[in-house]
Amino acid sequence: MYSPFQLAKKYFRYYLTASNGKGHGVHSPFVFDFINNVLKDKKKYPCYTAIEKQRQCLLQNTSTIEVEDFGAGSAVIRSNKRVIRDIAASSLKPTKFAQLLFRTVQYYKPATILELGTSLGITSSYLAKGNNNGSVFTCEGSAAIAAIAQQNFETLQIKNIQLTKGDFAKTLQPLLNETGHIDLAFIDGNHRKAPTLQYFSTLLNYSTPSTILIFDDIHWSEEMEAAWADIRQHRSVTLTIDLFFIGLVFINPDFKVKQHFAIRF
Repeated sequence: MYSPFQLAKKYFRYYLTASNGKGHGVHSPFVFDFINNVLKDKKKYPCYTAIEKQRQCLLQNTSTIEVEDFGAGSAVIRSNKRVIRDIAASSLKPTKFAQLLFRTVQYYKPATILELGTSLGITSSYLAKGNNNGSVFTCEGSAAIAAIAQQNFETLQIKNIQLTKGDFAKTLQPLLNETGHIDLAFIDGNHRKAPTLQYFSTLLNYSTPSTILIFDDIHWSEEMEAAWADIRQHRSVTLTIDLFFIGLVFINPDFKVKQHFAIRF
């Protein structure tokens, strides 16, 4: 993991070189449409208030739970006690990006959505609210954290989320066999190169030309940057959008020329 200073330097470099997010100079009609209808959508959707209220409850929760940590794909489980508010502060996707995921789902209407890394369920809730007629299949390694996420889904009265508990190495393949295909996936699990590339490779087998793959923390560490570079170069990838903290991957063969965009957000 990069230090805060290293990450700040990388972000500054990204900010100087990325497109300004206004669509000017973007020659891809698809990306221009994404910028104007998803990235720049400033509407305050009704679900925002309820989900953010739940986030605040988590940030104030001083209860302690025992968390299983599967590490970087390791079979050895490390256990430790953590305060819920600390988990919320460190692992929940910031509001800005969680709501971007909501708008992405709302605009493109993926029916089958996969999330690797439920955490406390805030991002899962945004994904589910983006398309009430779709299904979100979310995976969480820690049973204790998953239990809190499930409580949040019930509090928010969200019915279209199926939560799977356990090590991704054991749960992902059976889940994909059940769904048959994935229309959108948000990968926020093991932030290491090898597991990230393995998730990517596996998900390609269950993707369609319109599938969107979204990777979290693509500049979080040297390993994650290396994984992102390999994903961008993969022969199946036709378009990527780098928003620094997340990266969007498209495999649509209708995009005849491979293109990569970095956009300020």
